[in-house]
Amino acid sequence: MKNSEIIALTEAELKQKISSERENLQKLKFAHAVSPIENPNKIVETRKLIARLKTALRQKEIEN
Repeated sequence: MKNSEIIALTEAELKQKISSERENLQKLKFAHAVSPIENPNKIVETRKLIARLKTALRQKEIEN
């Protein structure tokens, strides 16, 4: 997800996306613990995406 797409989201959409990505991260971590996943970089990418979403959400909260 590109930063321009993240900025275009509303606060409610950002909160929903953060929760869904957190669930996805949890599933990835569990799958990796059970048996190594094919691309472990997906875990890192998901963590970074969550951080970008949280940053955008905080920026929108400060603006209001």
